[in-house]
Amino acid sequence: MILEISERTEFSSTRDYVYHVLRENIISLKLEPGLNISEKEISEKLQVSRTPVREAFVKLVQDELLEVFPQKGSFVALIDLKHVEEARFIREHLEIAAIQLACKLFSPTYLEKLEFNLYMQKRCVEVGDYKKFFELDEEFHETISEGCGKKRIWMIIQQMNTHLNRVRMLSLTDNYNWNILLSQHEGMIEAIRAQDSLKAKEIVHHHLTLVNNDQGELKVAYPNYFK
Repeated sequence: MILEISERTEFSSTRDYVYHVLRENIISLKLEPGLNISEKEISEKLQVSRTPVREAFVKLVQDELLEVFPQKGSFVALIDLKHVEEARFIREHLEIAAIQLACKLFSPTYLEKLEFNLYMQKRCVEVGDYKKFFELDEEFHETISEGCGKKRIWMIIQQMNTHLNRVRMLSLTDNYNWNILLSQHEGMIEAIRAQDSLKAKEIVHHHLTLVNNDQGELKVAYPNYFK
């Protein structure tokens, strides 16, 4: 097992550190769906005691990213497509509301942030850095929520997004045409600049239904990842 490990100084407690590391590695698919992980193994990998690992496991179970079976052990949860669709539905409706507000309230400063973010996304496409592209994609949508004065919308979305994000990550690694996302992000910026809320709504709808097109192919390609 190879974990991508963050700096511990960023976190207020060892439990939060362990939770963050495991959550990020599950969403990035470094810890694959169905993988058996143990408190002992994780504590050794992260060089922490087993108590914060146990506490982090409890939180991951609450997030539905980890499943514990008596006498068998703890396993990274398989991707549940029902959870994916619920998260996609909620995200679509909240983000449509946010971008329509952005068309009325967005400042030049936030437009500049989106434009720079898009520039960095294009650089990621050029070098094939899907992980950084995913991070920038998240930041792009967060900036829209923040720029229209509704940053908590993004916080709510993140609470629901865990299974959806794993499908998105899988799509990005599976020879995905990233230029579709770039084009849609560019369209969102132009709609906000033009204060065209109807166009913005249409783009976000199409953007957040792309995942529906990928699910069938991904389930065939990675049958062991899904319930």
